Amino acid sequence: MSDTAMNKPVGLPALPSYLDQSDAVRARFERLKQREVILKVDGLNKVFSSGQRETLALSDISFETHRREFLCVVGPSGCGKSTLVRILAGLEEHTSGDVLLLGEPVSEPGRDRGMVFQGYTLFPWLTVKKNVMFGLEVNGSGAYEAEKQALQWLQLIGLEKFADAYPNQLSGGMKQRVAIVRALANQPRILLMDEPFGALDAQTRSRMQAHLLEIWRKIDITIVFITHDLDEAIFLADRILVLSAHPGQVQELIEVPVPHPRSSAQFISPEFLATKARLEELIHKGEAPDEEDSGTYSMVARMTDIADDID
Repeated sequence: MSDTAMNKPVGLPALPSYLDQSDAVRARFERLKQREVILKVDGLNKVFSSGQRETLALSDISFETHRREFLCVVGPSGCGKSTLVRILAGLEEHTSGDVLLLGEPVSEPGRDRGMVFQGYTLFPWLTVKKNVMFGLEVNGSGAYEAEKQALQWLQLIGLEKFADAYPNQLSGGMKQRVAIVRALANQPRILLMDEPFGALDAQTRSRMQAHLLEIWRKIDITIVFITHDLDEAIFLADRILVLSAHPGQVQELIEVPVPHPRSSAQFISPEFLATKARLEELIHKGEAPDEEDSGTYSMVARMTDIADDID
């Protein structure tokens, strides 16, 4: 028997199409699309200028998100994911096109949008409770009402026992949970998240994904979530917006066929694997294999004198 025949997988079923949906998933998307549109992006373009040079970062980006939808945005490095979310937050001006939140143009930050970044952004000189109270008090809530609401939010994420702790006494995952509820405390219509779990270890990241889904299920919030992790995007999202790079353009808006509620067991389900295969196809489309992919590094000299062929 040849080596090729010996190495060929036997009896492995073919993956379904990522477009295939169960009746329950199809019905869920029909209900989702009947909800009001919270965010509408139409023909968005972003050009960065430096002296005589102009760089088109985002080109003709168009999509909508509906009430209580969870939308993930993925794409290769340089596709403008973070630029897009900063524009949605009002932290970056766009060059042309429309960004509408509940029909109103977005031109600056506002309390109708919450933002969570990858880095830890809690105020280190404030306790956990005071961090959550901060935005409430800035927006006019009295101290008593702000404290009451802050404790309710901390109870939602299971951190009420740490209300009087300081950020340096928390783990990375706990800090991000506080950052999430601090952003939600002002009751925004949409939560924008720019790779919020990117700095966490794998186990903590997995727990945070489950925490976020649990929070999302309990409150009226629409989420736009930037990530480079394809498994994370499939696990969290209703739909996934896939961008190309140089410039960032919409390649596809994928309806995730994995049913709700989500669980870690679904990572090996046919629907999950089929969606991941499609995402990898889109993101790596047109890429030429390089030495890193093939496992060869011609610039590294051999540094052993053992005279055999064992690696």
